[in-house]
Amino acid sequence: MLDNNNLHDIYLALGSNLGDKKKNIDLAIAQIELHIGQVTALSSLYETLPVGFDSENSFLNAACRVSTRLQPLEVLESTQLIEKELGRKSKSVNETYSDRIIDIDLLLFDNEIIEYPHLVIPHPHLHERDFVLTPLVEIAPDVYHPIFKVTISELKNKLNN
Repeated sequence: MLDNNNLHDIYLALGSNLGDKKKNIDLAIAQIELHIGQVTALSSLYETLPVGFDSENSFLNAACRVSTRLQPLEVLESTQLIEKELGRKSKSVNETYSDRIIDIDLLLFDNEIIEYPHLVIPHPHLHERDFVLTPLVEIAPDVYHPIFKVTISELKNKLNN
């Protein structure tokens, strides 16, 4: 199944709505390259309104494809470390969201379906969030969602119709 000697294609969503949002995302990408793997595709930045909570601060969102030898839980640990290093104080708990310097979510890991107590891949809300699908469809339109068995483009079209 998952082999440490093989490179894995993973997709990450990035978001920031505090401080210099573009710089926060740029710094996160640099840290991803250092700690996780080579960023092989990066979407444009998209400005979006907060979802799930009220804030005066809009978000900048992006998505990236990364080639990594890490396993899913190692990627999760690395993304959480990067968030902490960049100044994020706490993760959302029980879907209670708040403003954040940086948010990095693991969306897809190869074509795997993975379920751990604190990590579910594909990301369980991926198909519901335009702020994730819009940048993701830019870099991965033909990638299949392993549960829904449709492409990212098809998921985005379903969400918008």
